[in-house]
Amino acid sequence: MSQILNPRRDFLKKATTASVALSLNQTSFSTITKKKKNKLPKWRGFNLLDFFNPVPENGRKTKPEYFKYMSDWGFDFVRIPISYPSYLDFDRSKPIRPDEVMQFDNKILDEIDQIIDHSHNQNLHVSLNLHRAPGFCINAGFKEPYNLWEDEEALDAFCAHWEMWSKRYKNISSKKLSFDLVNEPYKRLDPNDQHSPGGPVPINEYRKVAEAALKTIKGINKKRLVIADGNGGGGIAIPEFADLDLNQSCRGYFPMHISHHKASWAFKDPESLPTPSWPGLHNDRYFGKEDLEKHYAPWLALLDQGVGVHCGELGCYNKTPHEVFLAWFGDILEILDDNEIGFGLWEFSGTFGVLNSGRTDIAYEDWYGEKLDRKLLNLLMKNA
Repeated sequence: MSQILNPRRDFLKKATTASVALSLNQTSFSTITKKKKNKLPKWRGFNLLDFFNPVPENGRKTKPEYFKYMSDWGFDFVRIPISYPSYLDFDRSKPIRPDEVMQFDNKILDEIDQIIDHSHNQNLHVSLNLHRAPGFCINAGFKEPYNLWEDEEALDAFCAHWEMWSKRYKNISSKKLSFDLVNEPYKRLDPNDQHSPGGPVPINEYRKVAEAALKTIKGINKKRLVIADGNGGGGIAIPEFADLDLNQSCRGYFPMHISHHKASWAFKDPESLPTPSWPGLHNDRYFGKEDLEKHYAPWLALLDQGVGVHCGELGCYNKTPHEVFLAWFGDILEILDDNEIGFGLWEFSGTFGVLNSGRTDIAYEDWYGEKLDRKLLNLLMKNA
């Protein structure tokens, strides 16, 4: 989930158009619901945001008991989106310099080890993701010293970080740990300006970055399972990568007027937005399950090409009416489930989570002092 304003909204319009066009070219509508073999396991679980913030103490700490809850409820997956500055030792009162991006903080790295250990102790597969990589993040709020898509120095640092992670976890099986290269590739005219115009990363630029990191990782452990996020912010499948030893990760945020209703980081004037419905009209356009099927058709086409697909992020902000959310979300989960595609809810506890989401339109169940959204959990467990 990514905190950008107009560029994210513009991307979704472009991604929708691209998805529909690609679906018509590569996948007939009659085959959309046909079950295809997915080479990736159908992992289902949650994102954990402990190191999502560039400042590690500002992360949302995962309580040790949460891992047991996940396992007891039938889930087997956690994705850990990490901001690389969170595990560096540098002067945070100033913008980071290129010569500081390799100053690893062993204390923080040990804390990340602990999350992975807690996950593995509960038989949860871990997907380690660079949500902010040297030279790129889809989020604002931290000034990068260079551009991952254009600058060799940034690419060298990116590969060096993956070299560090690969060596650190060399002996952990891919059945227990996978790497997710970089969160939601997107290119802006000014990479440090969240309002700067942008769109999908040119394929040759994304491929150069992905291939370099893949070579680094496989050079240390050739069996490591590696995932590339969809282009243009995660929503556009990449058939151009089908020849690489890469799986791909989609998103479950379409259409955004449902998933991010009244989210201040997603819309300029969130309070002016009309109450959404599902299925239903939005800006004189009708949205329903058929639109979701068209949106995911390019991803299902990847399955036919032998590419593994997983939905690394999905969910809904707490301002969308709960019943609307569940109706829409049930359709997404059904499409994913029918095609053996697993998922990671954006968070376990928080505004998108099953615990402590802060909704005002539901009655929470007390769960050992936590506020549990039982209806959402039941829907997720149905697909776990």
